[in-house]
Amino acid sequence: MPTTIEKQLETLQEFIDSRGVDLRIDREAGVLTGVKLLGLSSRNGRTYREAALEQAMPLYEEARVNVNHPKEGPLAPRDYQDRLGTIRGVEFRAGEGLFGNLHFNPRHALAEQLVWDAEHNPRNVGFSHNVQARTSRTDAGLVVEEITRVQSVDLVADPATTQGLFEQKKVFEKPAKVQWDSLTLETLRLHRPDLLAEIEAHTLEEQVLPRIAELERRLDVVTGPRSRDQLALVESNRRQEANPRDFARSLRIVGRNER
Repeated sequence: MPTTIEKQLETLQEFIDSRGVDLRIDREAGVLTGVKLLGLSSRNGRTYREAALEQAMPLYEEARVNVNHPKEGPLAPRDYQDRLGTIRGVEFRAGEGLFGNLHFNPRHALAEQLVWDAEHNPRNVGFSHNVQARTSRTDAGLVVEEITRVQSVDLVADPATTQGLFEQKKVFEKPAKVQWDSLTLETLRLHRPDLLAEIEAHTLEEQVLPRIAELERRLDVVTGPRSRDQLALVESNRRQEANPRDFARSLRIVGRNER
């Protein structure tokens, strides 16, 4: 009996092209009919339940299609010139997957190239999808039980040449080991400025806090005990000033006001 792991929500990226599909093109209207949107299996061994694809039809209807992937991730805003068209007329074909019609702007800069590929090389008419889905894992691999959200649909070309953007087998490399003996502040400044800032802040705090305590003691000797309002001001600054330099500056101001 196959082992099944509990369902979980995942973000998946899939690539599908239209090789072997009978595409029909209306140049004047800007409609490419019968493009394949999603199949029942993917190149990474994922399997899509037919029920999952049927239920996903409304999610793909009127989905906006852009050219290429956003450079800063699937949820990044798109430039106006990236918009190519819209998916309409989505249908599920038993044993095959989801299909639809791409309504595109016939005056788009890439419209002629799209038309040529559709007529002569349908494998170049490919879509990359970023979707959220509920999945389960079995001995046979990952099974997509439900698509909950279609985040983006992008028209892309030649998935084999764009590592990391398309549905393909990935080679996972072991992370490089950190050479602690040769690690310098300059290296941190170049590659991990956040860590360097944290180190500098911690070092500054260790150096400044004892001096602050000594400054407080000297102020008491010179000016005498401070009023409740002044002590409250110092304590408020101690809590609010995240930077030790700012807190020391606050103490100096209090000291000048005492004179």
